[in-house]
Amino acid sequence: MTELLRVELLSCHFAQGDEYLAAVDGVSLSLAAGEVLGLVGESGSGKSTLGRLIAGLETPSSGDIYFAGQRLSRRRSGSALRAQGGDIQMVFQDSYASLNPRMTIAASLAEPLQQRGCRGAALRSRVDEWLERVGLGQRFAGRYPHQLSGGQRQRVGIARAFITEPQLVICDEAVSALDVSVQAQILQLLREIQRDSATAMIFITHDLAVLGSLADRIAVMYLGELLELAPCWQLLEQPLHPYTRQLLAAHPEPVLAPSPLAVVARDQASELPTPLSSDMGCRFAGRCPYAQPECLLQPPWLRRATSGAAVACHRLDWLEAGASD
Repeated sequence: MTELLRVELLSCHFAQGDEYLAAVDGVSLSLAAGEVLGLVGESGSGKSTLGRLIAGLETPSSGDIYFAGQRLSRRRSGSALRAQGGDIQMVFQDSYASLNPRMTIAASLAEPLQQRGCRGAALRSRVDEWLERVGLGQRFAGRYPHQLSGGQRQRVGIARAFITEPQLVICDEAVSALDVSVQAQILQLLREIQRDSATAMIFITHDLAVLGSLADRIAVMYLGELLELAPCWQLLEQPLHPYTRQLLAAHPEPVLAPSPLAVVARDQASELPTPLSSDMGCRFAGRCPYAQPECLLQPPWLRRATSGAAVACHRLDWLEAGASD
């Protein structure tokens, strides 16, 4: 498949006293045209920051982003983003904050089309088409965001993201603020639109369960770093990194068959430690039941397992041997 996006050693650091908070730290990954990548991790793992870096809403401290064969500027101004042609769009978690409260739904959908030169009858037809496509209908055209439910506003957000036929849509916790029944409807809508349009998508979530029927591959982040990257079915059925196993084991409903290696977290604290750029060793070592002295001294690197998954763990060979017993 044709590569659409490539991220190389991407970092985003913020000043934290005498040090730097490493929101994203040396992440490398790629995305093929039409592929869906699930990006998962706890709150504070850096997944949303990574999405915003790719979209140009945050400025990287270092590293490179290549999109459709072109290296993107680290600092993309408003004009640069417009010149990008709307080829990267986002669906945000807060559907109300992402819409202008003073604009009707039709005006909100028309705005990105107007920026691409669409006018007149073609513009109105396109807006009506997408209102129907996301299950709202033309009767919602003259309404304002406050007159819609959360699920209805998120349908507008999805229509606004896809209406210009972008090459990549980044969904940042797009269903986490919705009721469970509404979540299922929105996920089904996203699946249908993505498959019909063959648009590549990065779906950011803390809930692995929503990715089973949506993602082609899953990337797992922890404290700014990428710990595991594998095909969706493989990661859910044969997770290798201890953190991935903990995420799956902590889910209220089983997402996969029990792993041969039981994982018990050392640290059940509800809040993650602060990732600093001066950290030594593996950031997960304090919560890992398999940590060895070397884990505290040297950061692991992302390497290929025999299964094809990419895993950042010093004890990968041992984990693979245990998983195959």
